Amino acid sequence: MDRAEAGTEKRARSLTEQAYAILRERIITGDLAPGAEVSEPELAERLQMSKTPVREALGRLCVEGFMEAYPRRGYRVTPVTIKDMNDLFAVRGVLEGTAVALAAENLTVAELDQLDELADARYEMGEEVSTRTFVARNEQFHALIAQGSRNPRLYALVMGHLEECARLFYMGTRMRDINPETTDDHHRILAHLRARDGEKARAAMVEHNENTRTGLLSALISNARPGLTL
Repeated sequence: MDRAEAGTEKRARSLTEQAYAILRERIITGDLAPGAEVSEPELAERLQMSKTPVREALGRLCVEGFMEAYPRRGYRVTPVTIKDMNDLFAVRGVLEGTAVALAAENLTVAELDQLDELADARYEMGEEVSTRTFVARNEQFHALIAQGSRNPRLYALVMGHLEECARLFYMGTRMRDINPETTDDHHRILAHLRARDGEKARAAMVEHNENTRTGLLSALISNARPGLTL
């Protein structure tokens, strides 16, 4: 491969990465809603790209479970199913419960102070910038605890499940005010971490995940959210 061919291939990979990152963020934030149907030409026009990088990005999103392909019809953003949501939170509770119990032994005072700041995050319903900031800070709170487990494999597993939950969390913040329960739950977890009580921290984290799951499920059902299936 000569230098010109290598440069062309690099640019193609870069465009695919750009298309992937943009589409993935739009799915997670809800700009591309669950159940929404799209096509390669439509997305290529939106992104002002050729169809090739868009097609490759869509293929990657299909592998990751964010999109579904339909021959000769296009693509659909994967709907949210109640079973998938319940399964996801069940696994997340186990992973984060283990992580927070280990973190109670390992977190530094500086890290605990950082968690205290993150636990105070709030947002204004309907205000997009504050919502995005709130969701990001919520993920940082959980990520810092997982990192505090000092177990890289466990941290990677927690982060993978947090990313899957992000789309659900965005949906929840837009349907109801979750400021009070999130702040209260986070500070309860933090109090047990400061006390170095791993088992109480584990119980508080499991309860927090369950509160999030039940609140989100109730909101999705009561709002008859499109893209929600059994």
